Amino acid sequence: MTCVVAATGNPRKLAEMRSILAGLDIDLVAMPHDVVPGVETAKTFEGNALLKARAVAEQTGLPAIADDSGLEVDALGGEPGVRSARYAGADGPREVVDTANNALLVERLRGVVDRTARFVAVVAFVTPDGREWTARGTMEGTIIDEPRGANGFGYDPHFVSDGETRTSAELDSDEKNARSHRGAALRALRPHVEAWMAGDGG
Repeated sequence: MTCVVAATGNPRKLAEMRSILAGLDIDLVAMPHDVVPGVETAKTFEGNALLKARAVAEQTGLPAIADDSGLEVDALGGEPGVRSARYAGADGPREVVDTANNALLVERLRGVVDRTARFVAVVAFVTPDGREWTARGTMEGTIIDEPRGANGFGYDPHFVSDGETRTSAELDSDEKNARSHRGAALRALRPHVEAWMAGDGG
């Protein structure tokens, strides 16, 4: 079994990645505490995912998978976009940051009729010898003011995907993985990982 490092410190995200990639002959492990992921300085999701994966692969000497994801709201010109995780500029535990980000989102949409939005995720797979692949996934939906649900993280309690009445935070993990932006990106990346493992270069 091939050891692959997930370039994330978020245990929920790691569990989501493991679930979606289940069946591959890889051991997807958490990023070691002494590894410093690449700083998200790029202006695109692709750029940030590659920065993180490259940094982790270089420091560990192992293949790495990283993602960069966020929320794009049409009425806000695509914000928060690549700044989704630090939209409100809050520091502290993830729950505190998520609460601040969601509060700012709702405030900026106050009185706005158009609530169309999408989650975007780009996943990067980087090997220690410098080979790289990326894949993108999206999930279309709308933003609601009142949060609902205790599953998920980030903007999930305020996001209702197209064709659904429940928020992403009200879906169980299997339902969310089947339709999520990260699930779509990981499923698109999976053939490249399988081809790399088979030795044909992906």
